[in-house]
Amino acid sequence: MSTQTVREKAAEAGAIVQEVTAVTLPEPQQEVVPFSSAEAPVAAEIEKRIDELDMTNTQSIVMFGSSAQAELQEISQSMLQDVRNKDVGPAGDSLREIVSTIRGFSVSELDVRRKRSWWEWLTGKAAPMAKFAARFEEVQGQIDKITDNLLSHEHKLLKDIKSLDVLYDKTLGFYDELALYIAAGEEKLNRLDTNDIPHKETEVEAAPEEQAVMKAQELRDLRAARDDLERRVHDLKLTRQVTMQSLPSIRLVQENDKSLVTKINSTLVNTVPLWETQLAQAVTIQRSGEAAVAVREANDLTNELLTANAKNLREANRTVREEMERGVFDIEAVKAANAELIATIEESLAIADEGKAKRAQAEEDLRQMEHDLKETLAAAKSRANKVGANAGTSVPEA
Repeated sequence: MSTQTVREKAAEAGAIVQEVTAVTLPEPQQEVVPFSSAEAPVAAEIEKRIDELDMTNTQSIVMFGSSAQAELQEISQSMLQDVRNKDVGPAGDSLREIVSTIRGFSVSELDVRRKRSWWEWLTGKAAPMAKFAARFEEVQGQIDKITDNLLSHEHKLLKDIKSLDVLYDKTLGFYDELALYIAAGEEKLNRLDTNDIPHKETEVEAAPEEQAVMKAQELRDLRAARDDLERRVHDLKLTRQVTMQSLPSIRLVQENDKSLVTKINSTLVNTVPLWETQLAQAVTIQRSGEAAVAVREANDLTNELLTANAKNLREANRTVREEMERGVFDIEAVKAANAELIATIEESLAIADEGKAKRAQAEEDLRQMEHDLKETLAAAKSRANKVGANAGTSVPEA
């Protein structure tokens, strides 16, 4: 049911409440008007009720005034199942139920950014946002159902209020009717005490002896009937007092019904739409928050990319520029190569000089060895010649 429809129905109920509230209920009369002081129309009504009495019929005395209550009993019995103190009735239960429904909407469920735990993953529970949306739909459905119940209770309460108006009128009529019966009973007692009983006593005194017993019995019966009527009038007075007390009770129940209808109207027109608005805002806020998180994550990623790209650009630029500013050969490499070359040349020259010196020394050694060899050979030859001459052997010349 839409909010607009609910408000329209609540407005209709409010108009009916104002209508029934404007009804002014008459106040009951406090005193019973006696027959002697009654105006002619009232005296005629009292006389009619006196005529209902048959002092020779005990049932007539016992049932005196009971016909006035017949219509009231019929109305009361028809309302017995519906008339309740609605502050603790079904409508109050519906109000408490709608409050419980809203309170059952846990605030912890609003944390839709919470990640599912491993247990929730394992059991397949819905993500927080999905669970929140489902819970919102459930609460919304319950509110709609309870709203329909409240409208139904409101209709019943308005019906009860009107019925209580009828009950009040009938009760007040019964109260006034009791006053007529009480006045009739008291007038009948007065007539019995002043006329009927004294007249019967005179008849007893004047009766012949054979009729004295019968006349005395008639007097006793009349006095007993008179006492029964007096007790019946007393009961009617008590009934009238209780009836008078029931009139404000009916009004109190009506006021409770009117107050509860007003409360239901306020709930339907103001509270329920406010709750629905707040719940809808909660969903929207959470969705906005989720979108904001996504935007923030995207912005953070963009900033990270910008920072990383700037850092990479700086490093790449430094590498490229360093390579661009380098010559074909590094001066350090040229210096090192030149030093190595000089050292190589010097080493080559040193080795060449050393080789030259060694060769010169070798030549000198060779010449010396050659000289020494020749001298040795020459010495050997001379020694050989000397030995041959002495020994008579010939030694070949070298």
